[in-house]
Amino acid sequence: MEHPTLPVTHIVNVRADAAVEPGRLGHSTVLSSPGVRVVVLTFEADFILKQHSAPKILLMQALDGCLRVTAGGQVTDLVPGALLRLDAGLEHEVEALEESRLMLTLIG
Repeated sequence: MEHPTLPVTHIVNVRADAAVEPGRLGHSTVLSSPGVRVVVLTFEADFILKQHSAPKILLMQALDGCLRVTAGGQVTDLVPGALLRLDAGLEHEVEALEESRLMLTLIG
């Protein structure tokens, strides 16, 4: 898996342990090292992660599917290839418009 004590960390497939499970939000930590943590969340279609916040800067990237993110009065449909950054502490909600996997990078 990961080797945070090495100067280079290579994760071959961030999706490897991120299967979509019906009825629940899947959560898999891909990388954890000083100042950064990468997590993959899995959503079945129509799952809503209700409004919440994170204490760190968030980078959000859809690995597959389509996710609607509501944050700061703005609604963004997040699709593969797009990147969304949220300030630390900003309340947000995530809705899976279809079966999806979301990679979160928490910085700080």
